[in-house]
Amino acid sequence: MICGTDEAGRGPIAGPVVAAAVILDPQRPIEGINDSKKLSEKKRQALSEEIKAKALYWAIAQCDADEIDAINILQASLLAMQRAVEALPIAPEKVLVDGNKLPKLQVPAEAVVGGDALHACIGAASILAKVERDRQMLAWHEQYPVYDFAKHKAYPTPAHLALIQEHGVCPIHRRSFKPVRRVLGEDV
Repeated sequence: MICGTDEAGRGPIAGPVVAAAVILDPQRPIEGINDSKKLSEKKRQALSEEIKAKALYWAIAQCDADEIDAINILQASLLAMQRAVEALPIAPEKVLVDGNKLPKLQVPAEAVVGGDALHACIGAASILAKVERDRQMLAWHEQYPVYDFAKHKAYPTPAHLALIQEHGVCPIHRRSFKPVRRVLGEDV
């Protein structure tokens, strides 16, 4: 009962940071799991469905922009991972965490730098988190179409920065992030 956990959405300037926790079934291997950033969107979607169908257990959790602004993105990422692990219906024997920091957990855990490419359970969590965050950004695009979230997923691309200069910020923008603070006229 080894669980992998990872997050998606540390770099964007809007929207949540999303984490997933996955316990894979060794009797039902899934081909092609890797770091979600190394996979095409189409491949991530297909693997996400397969992971949800074949994993023993999985859970997704998040921290929204207000929480990120209140506690900072690192702490929000760790909290989202903690929430995902705690949302599992059983306590894992051990948690493998992508990165070099550990969330607060009630079970043994190990931080693994580059773990999403080294351990299938972390890679699976990476995929679920990325697919869920992208899905949410498409929904936010429907609510705030002027920001073109469907295209850049809230990363600070030149196009996104130009749009917040033109339209200001919306409620899901992370007000503690420098590009957003600049638009708000706050000291950087």
